[in-house]
Amino acid sequence: MKKTIILYPSPGIGHLISMVELGKRLLQLNPPFSITIFLTQAPFNTGSTSPYIRRIESSFPSISFHNLPPISLPLDSSSSPHPESLAFLLLRLNNPLIHQFLLPIASSVRALLFDFFCHPVLDVAATLRIPSYCFFTSPASSLAIFLHFPTIHRLTSASFKDLGHTHLEFPGAPPIPASDMPLPLQDRNDEVYHEFLATAMALPRASGIVVNSFDSLEPRAIEALRSGACIPDGRTPPIYCIGPLISEGGDGGAECLEWLGSQPSRSVVFLCFGSLGLFSAAQLKEIALGLDRSGHRFLWVVRSPPSDDESRPFLPPPVPDLDALLPEGFLERTKGRGLVVKSWAPQVAVLSHDSMGGFVTHCGWNSVLEGLCAGVPMVAWPLYAEQKLNRVVMVEEMSLALAIKEEEDGRVGADEVERMVRAVMESDEGEALRKRTVEMREKAMAATSEGGSSRLALAELAELWMLPN
Repeated sequence: MKKTIILYPSPGIGHLISMVELGKRLLQLNPPFSITIFLTQAPFNTGSTSPYIRRIESSFPSISFHNLPPISLPLDSSSSPHPESLAFLLLRLNNPLIHQFLLPIASSVRALLFDFFCHPVLDVAATLRIPSYCFFTSPASSLAIFLHFPTIHRLTSASFKDLGHTHLEFPGAPPIPASDMPLPLQDRNDEVYHEFLATAMALPRASGIVVNSFDSLEPRAIEALRSGACIPDGRTPPIYCIGPLISEGGDGGAECLEWLGSQPSRSVVFLCFGSLGLFSAAQLKEIALGLDRSGHRFLWVVRSPPSDDESRPFLPPPVPDLDALLPEGFLERTKGRGLVVKSWAPQVAVLSHDSMGGFVTHCGWNSVLEGLCAGVPMVAWPLYAEQKLNRVVMVEEMSLALAIKEEEDGRVGADEVERMVRAVMESDEGEALRKRTVEMREKAMAATSEGGSSRLALAELAELWMLPN
C-alpha cells in the first residue's frame, strides 16, 4: 500500500491554500507518498474554495481531497460572540469521523499535519499511533507569542482588554500592546479565550511544528522557539521552517491584468483585504476619498459591507453595488487612474506585475508572503485574527511595512488613507521599504532553492516520514 501523508486544514481558503502548497512542495522532493487533504464543511462563511480545489485536483493527481461528512451545528451553539468558538467546536466534533476514516489505513499513514485550530486530532493520532505535526500558517513570531500565552496567563489575572496599551513581553518578538492581541483573547472570561489557551497547551504534544516562514526572515523568533524560551516549563517540539509557501495563482482576472498592463512601472497601489475582510459603507467612502485625494493610480478590491441581519452573521456578502457604496462621482473622476473590481482579484498575478508600486494589506500571512515574494512594499491595515500581531512584527521586526493609524473607534479616515498611500508610493521611507522588501525576496528565493534552509528542513521531514513507524 502506498504511504500517505494526511493534511488537515481548518475551514477557510487561506488555511487550505497553505496546506495545498505544503503538499505540492513535498511532492517536488519525489518521495514515495500520496497526499490526502481533509475538507471540513463549515456552516459559516469561510471564503469560496470549490474553484481552487477543482484546479488542484486536475493538476496534481497525487493530491486528493476527502470531504468529511457535514455536522449539524446551530450557529447559536456557543455562548461566545467569536466565530472561532464555532470553529473549535466543529473541529472537535470531527474527531470520530477522522478516526473512522483513518482506522483501516493507519499503518500506511506516515504523518498527519494539522492546522492549530484542529489540535483535538492529536487524540486520534495518539490512539492510532500516527506521528502528528502542527502546521502553523502564521509567522514564527506569532507562534512564539502563542506558545508563551499560557505563561502570560499564569502571570496575570487581568484581561488583555483591561490592559490597554500596556506592552507585553514575549521571547523572540517585539513588545506587543495588549490591545493588539487577537480579539478572541481579549476577555479571559470568554470561553473562546480558554479554547485558545487549551490549544497552546496542547501543541507541545505534537511530534513537531512546521511553520510557513524562513530562517532569515524571523531569526529572533525562530531562535527563541528552538531554544525552548517560549515554553519555559515544558517541552518545545522540533521547529521546521519550510516557507515561504505561496499560491502560484490561478485563472481569471483578465480585466485587472489588462488594465495594469497599460499603467507605468511601479505606479499602482493595490488595496486588497482578504476573502473575509469587510468594511462598513462609511469606511469604504473614507478609503475612496483618500485614494481620490492621493492622486496616485490604484487597483482596489471592494466587497459588500457585513450584513446587519443578525440571522445572517456568517453568510458571504452579496456582490457589491459600487454606485451605492462609493461617493458620488468617484468612479467617473478616477476613471483611467483607478480601477475598482468587485469581490476578487488574482492577487499573486497582480502583485507580480511590473506596474505594482505598493500594497495595502490586511496582514493575513499568505498576503504578506505574496507581497514579500513580489518585492512590493506594504501598508499594514489589520482587521481580524492575529493580524495586529503581524503588523507589529512586519513594521518593527521585519521592516516590511508602514503601519496605518486607526482612530479610537477603529475607523481610518480619508486623510490617513491619503497619507499612507503617498508615503508608500513617493516618500524616502517608502523607497527604503522597497529596497528592504526586494532584499528579503532574494532571501526567500534562496531559502527555497537547492541547499536553502527551507528546502533542507522539508527534506529532513520527508526522510523522517520514510522511516518505519
